[in-house]
Amino acid sequence: MTFISILCALLIEQLKPLRVDNPVYLLIQNLAAKIEGWCNAGKESDGRMGWWILVALLTVPTALIYWVCVQLNPIAALVWNVLIVYMTLGFRRYSHYFTSIQQALSAGDEAAARVFLAEWTNIDTTGMEVSEISRLTVERALVGSHRNVFGVFFWFLMPVGPACAVMYRVAEFLSREWNEPEHMQNEAFGAYANKIFFYIDWIPARLTAVAFAVVGNFEDAVYSWRNYADRWPNELIGIILAAGGGALGVRLGEPETKALRLSADASAVDVDSLDLESQPGVEATPRSLQSVVGLVWRALLLWMLLLLLLVFFRMAVM
Repeated sequence: MTFISILCALLIEQLKPLRVDNPVYLLIQNLAAKIEGWCNAGKESDGRMGWWILVALLTVPTALIYWVCVQLNPIAALVWNVLIVYMTLGFRRYSHYFTSIQQALSAGDEAAARVFLAEWTNIDTTGMEVSEISRLTVERALVGSHRNVFGVFFWFLMPVGPACAVMYRVAEFLSREWNEPEHMQNEAFGAYANKIFFYIDWIPARLTAVAFAVVGNFEDAVYSWRNYADRWPNELIGIILAAGGGALGVRLGEPETKALRLSADASAVDVDSLDLESQPGVEATPRSLQSVVGLVWRALLLWMLLLLLLVFFRMAVM
């Protein structure tokens, strides 16, 4: 049932991808904003209480409906599984941004590519060169494919899979919603959402990195993972991007010298002694965007193949 649920949800999403502003996502955004308003008194403990309230409000009903469907009819449980996977997946949710950037760069329209990238990432893209636009697009695509697809897959395979998938997506959303907006960046309220998502995503992030390595350049992916993942302040993102960049043969991440020169401790580090060019791969180009599409699809097929083998193994054991 798990394999069929994921396959059906993927096929439906390819035909009818969810919009970013669909009613369910807007409802969750409004609910998160209200809970933050009710609970936020400037302490991390307030964020912990708010996180558990929101997650419980969404996962407990999901689990109860799944249990009722299982008791009634396996077909009802399958339909509920497909619906939940469809709602939690985001394989094509932001693909229009990626496609628009790819088409703009292919046409030589750097200004349009900057606009699309700014809308997607909410960062200032003024004056960015093609290589930087390409690099940021590749990074966003790799992290997005993990959080919107592979992370959901992992948690859906757990007991009471629909509720676990909802929990993962809500946790990922709150880690952004309660930390990334300008008015929340210095708030202690969102610290718990960040911490708990780190543990929730610890195993899925590494499995995604392994998948990228298996379907890409394995040696460079593993080498980059071991030696360059710590360039990112977020450990999990660093693992995904280091392995993904190595698998693609593309150097990702901000140059470490730039970060050091801008830091207060730059005077204590000899930045000119850093061997940054030893990282395998080449600078990102518009062609790298097409390589990302192939890598993600191959990783997706690998996950589906492993899941199918797991189904056959269970059937053989039974």
